[in-house]
Amino acid sequence: MLYMHDLWVNWFEGEENGYNVCRFHEWRKEDGIELIDQIPLIFVEDHLFNFIENDLQDLPASLLQDVHRKTYMKKNQERQTVEYAAVITNGKDVIVFDTIGYTLPVKKSRLIPRQERLVFEMVQGKDPEIYLIEENVSKEHHILSLEPTKMSGLTRRERQLKQLLMMALDQLKHSDHPEEVRYWLTEWDPAQYPTIKQFSNEEAWDRLYEGTCNGWSKVHEELCMKMVKGQPFFETIWQGENERVSQHMKSQN
Repeated sequence: MLYMHDLWVNWFEGEENGYNVCRFHEWRKEDGIELIDQIPLIFVEDHLFNFIENDLQDLPASLLQDVHRKTYMKKNQERQTVEYAAVITNGKDVIVFDTIGYTLPVKKSRLIPRQERLVFEMVQGKDPEIYLIEENVSKEHHILSLEPTKMSGLTRRERQLKQLLMMALDQLKHSDHPEEVRYWLTEWDPAQYPTIKQFSNEEAWDRLYEGTCNGWSKVHEELCMKMVKGQPFFETIWQGENERVSQHMKSQN
């Protein structure tokens, strides 16, 4: 078995979509970066890599058995054993997982570029390990778990705010005031106002969702800001993202 040593990881917990496991260039100073002393490296086929990267389901029992208690973390100069963790690659991309004792990849991380390159060098010329996974129905994406194409090209902040906007839209759809949907559709696209009045609540919500679920723009951001106003939980997320931006700008000056 291959092993890697002295690996820096930045765990993202409970993420089923790989686009939320941030690449190194999006790591932040306040992220909890940890050092792994030793961890197995497993070369796998594309379908298993995608399963681990973009889902949150039980891992193959044989894979868990192969990596059981073979990872060591360094914390306060002490070496701590990890139940199930590994670096996984398909030869084109890399992800690290830690099940925190469960059987699914609860925590995931990317690697720094230098260590990613080392992974590719270590598996070059080798054959992937074969692990069987149960044939599952294709993963369903929905408003709170958008398809990767709808997050493509966005920054970490934009992805966070887009997820916040989708949460607000989902809440709106199931609220006791469905008539508000036409108001928010008018805010999103004022040019549609003459025809919006003719829409049912369902039609208006579909138009609003279809319009906002692609890309990210200043109009998206303005709508998000207006929709979360007065909602403490949503406002906390909004303020947190914007405070990080202002702090980053100050550090650049």
